[in-house]
Formats: sequence, structure tokens, C-alpha cells
Amino acid sequence: MAMVGLFWIAEGDVYVGAKPSGLAAGVRLTPEGVVALGDRQSGLWPWEDVRALAVDGAPVKTLKRQVGALVDMALTVGLGGADAAPTMTVRLTDTQGAAHELTAYTAAATGYSPTEHDLSRDLLAHLTQGAGTLLTTLAAMAEWGRRREEGTPRAAEREELLREWIGAGG
Repeated sequence: MAMVGLFWIAEGDVYVGAKPSGLAAGVRLTPEGVVALGDRQSGLWPWEDVRALAVDGAPVKTLKRQVGALVDMALTVGLGGADAAPTMTVRLTDTQGAAHELTAYTAAATGYSPTEHDLSRDLLAHLTQGAGTLLTTLAAMAEWGRRREEGTPRAAEREELLREWIGAGG
């Protein structure tokens, strides 16, 4: 399992945000389409019915956010409580123009780097550019996930992977 930008890749599965567990909300990208997972959302949008994909509310890493997360973590541990991870909204627009808002938990405790955030948003847009682009890109992401054994790579490698996947199939 590894995080690359806004994506969580577990073996051959690709998620936007963290991989959901139990009844938690999540969004999975499959060769068939976009799958909403969780207790309060469900559904499958075949890729031919998806016109646009975007993410709103993903936390972007700043010094202020990092310090705040460390303070929150210290207070949570010190008080014996635990807050749920923050969520982001995956916005899907279908070919009829209808907008669907899906919830996904973020995988980055202190936020995503601005570069990874922007590249991830570009990659989501890239996935809606046609079947050939989509299948080639998702296949490259899934294959990387199946080969990956060491967990999440360092920032420079994550950024390079995102650039590579944006270029796949296009």
C-alpha cells in the first residue's frame, strides 16, 4: 500500500484518498468506472458516463497546517481522544451534466504538497479524456501498486510518478 498524491494504491486497487475500511466512505477507480463506497454513499458510474472528475477540500500542506496537525495530535493523544481523519469531496459530473458529490477520507495527516495536489487534480482530469487514456493510465497505476513493496515513496518519486501517469496513454 502506498500514497501517491491524492491516491491510495493498494496492490492493484486505486482509490481517491484513503482506502476505506468497514463502512467508511471512499472512492475507488476501476477499469469499469468510478465506485462510491461506504455506508452513506454507493454507486457505480461507468467511465463512458463520466465527463469530469475533480477534488475539493483536500488539505494542502503549509507550515501552519503542519504545526496545527502536530498540536492537534498532541492534544488528542494527551486527552485520550481520537478525531476522524479529514474528508475531501470528489466531484463527478456525468455526461448528462448532473453533478455528484462523493466523500473520501484524506490519507495525508498534515496535508498534501501543493505540487502533488495539483498533479493529482490534473491526473483526475486526464482520466476523463477517453477510454484509451483511462485504461492505460489506470493499468500503469495498478501495475505500479502490485510491484510496490516498500510503502509510500518519497515526495520526489511521488511527483515523478504522477507526471508519468499523466503522460500515460496521452
